[in-house]
Amino acid sequence: MNDEQRDTYGMYKSAGPGPRLMGADTLLGDDVCNARGEVLGDIKEIMLDMNTGTVAYAVLSFGGLMGIGEKLFAVPWNALKLDTLNKRLELDIDKSVLENAPGFDKDDWPDMANPDWMAQVNNYYRAYQHPANPTRM
Repeated sequence: MNDEQRDTYGMYKSAGPGPRLMGADTLLGDDVCNARGEVLGDIKEIMLDMNTGTVAYAVLSFGGLMGIGEKLFAVPWNALKLDTLNKRLELDIDKSVLENAPGFDKDDWPDMANPDWMAQVNNYYRAYQHPANPTRM
C-alpha cells in the first residue's frame, strides 16, 4: 500500500504537499529498497525527536515471515532518501550489511534516547545530522 492509498484525509488527491511534506502515517508500511531495487524491508514506525522537532529514526522491519522472526532496525532518517518515482524509501546499503546492523526484537526495544546507542546506530549507517538538512528528505 502506498501513501496515496493510505491517504485518509485526501491530502494527496491533488498536487498535495508531497514530496517535500508528507503525513508520517502515509509512510508506514512503505517498502525500503537499496540502490539495486532489492527490498530491504518496510517501515513499521517513525520516531520523532521531541526536543528538536525532527524525525530521528525510521523503524525498519527485515526478515521473518508474517511478523515471526523479523528483526527491527532503527535507521537514521537522514540515511534514507525518498524515491518519488517508485514511491518508496531508499537506503543505500547492501542486504548483508543490514543483516549485521544493530537491531532489536519487537518485544525488547532499546533506549533510543541513550547517546551511546544513538552514536552506535548513526555510525553504523554513516548518518550524521547536518544542521541545515536534518531530515535529508
